[in-house]
Amino acid sequence: MKTKFILIGVIMSCISIQSCKKDDDEPVTDLTQLKSEVKTTYADIAYENYSDALITAQNLKTAIDAFVSNPSTSTHADAKLAWIEAREPYGQTEALRFAGGPIDDDNGPEGLLNAWPLQESYIDYVTGGGTLGIINDIAGFPVLTDSILINANEVGGETNIIVGYHAIEFLLWGQDNPDEALLSGGNRQYTDYTTALNSDRRGKVLKVCANVLISHLTGLKNEWDKSVSNNFRTTFLALPNNDAIKLMLTGIGILSKAELAGERIYVALDNQDQEDEHSCFSDNTHRDIILNAQGIYNIYTGSYTKVDGDVVKGASIKDLLNEVNPALAKEMDAIADESIQKVNNIPVPFDYHLKQETVTGNGPIMQSVNALQSQGDKIAEVAAALGITISVVLPD
Repeated sequence: MKTKFILIGVIMSCISIQSCKKDDDEPVTDLTQLKSEVKTTYADIAYENYSDALITAQNLKTAIDAFVSNPSTSTHADAKLAWIEAREPYGQTEALRFAGGPIDDDNGPEGLLNAWPLQESYIDYVTGGGTLGIINDIAGFPVLTDSILINANEVGGETNIIVGYHAIEFLLWGQDNPDEALLSGGNRQYTDYTTALNSDRRGKVLKVCANVLISHLTGLKNEWDKSVSNNFRTTFLALPNNDAIKLMLTGIGILSKAELAGERIYVALDNQDQEDEHSCFSDNTHRDIILNAQGIYNIYTGSYTKVDGDVVKGASIKDLLNEVNPALAKEMDAIADESIQKVNNIPVPFDYHLKQETVTGNGPIMQSVNALQSQGDKIAEVAAALGITISVVLPD
């Protein structure tokens, strides 16, 4: 679900005399230096994580191009596998959301990358629905280009999604099977790209979606690149230490409690509806949840494992908390570890197992909700221990 969150007051101006006081105006201490290093680690992780997201999106584009050029069972399977692999690094970048960064500021591309849920019939035909969607609307969309589809995204409603990861997912897998007991996702056939009505247009939309991913992920990578001048990294590292750390903690706190535990898990469990799960077409929702939680863990511990196995590591919020309040650091470590363990225990596929429990029970899905909510609350305590006040609920 796309949510805009901009901390303009923190980035662009100070809201009080006290908040305008620079860390540089204070005596330099080891803690001041550690806070500065924590900012740098965050920026380094953001750059490497978006770099990985871009690399895997480029691999996805290569697989999509091969599939559209030569649709077959094999090339179709390769494209679906490339999509799943591309989700691995991108899912972890969600920990950079809600923090006033370039992903979801006024001009941020979040809605063109990971917006969900989507209305399938806005894109293509649906079971029992006839020839619907932009793909089949030749009169309304005689030409299908990157800019045309970007401009059509979310027109008429935020579920009217035509680009992004989940549009690609739908175009590769098709609608999720309504019978969850079959334990399967969508079953789109490669012949949708050969002999089916408007197969050539379907392929064009799929290729445009890949182009849009690469374009915007390139922009996000560049915003965090230390070799680029006057980008968001420059702005972020220039912030007073406490203001930057407030952004970091706000981002992971909101993701943990409000967005991941709430919008992405609890809502689906409460509604008992597969349409509310994040990656319903591919049945990859369990990985979305695990990766989002891992992203939070990455920011807290100051460590990110790249897709090639290299580890980016530096000074962390965990290190800072250990200096300020070791007892609270132990509590935060425990709930962070528990959250990772709980989300990894969610059974697969998510849409089937959400029907096996309720929000009033103590099943593995609800246990994950509780752990992530507790983690969000604990992150707010961490902020308070550092002399920072944050909110871990989604803004209106």
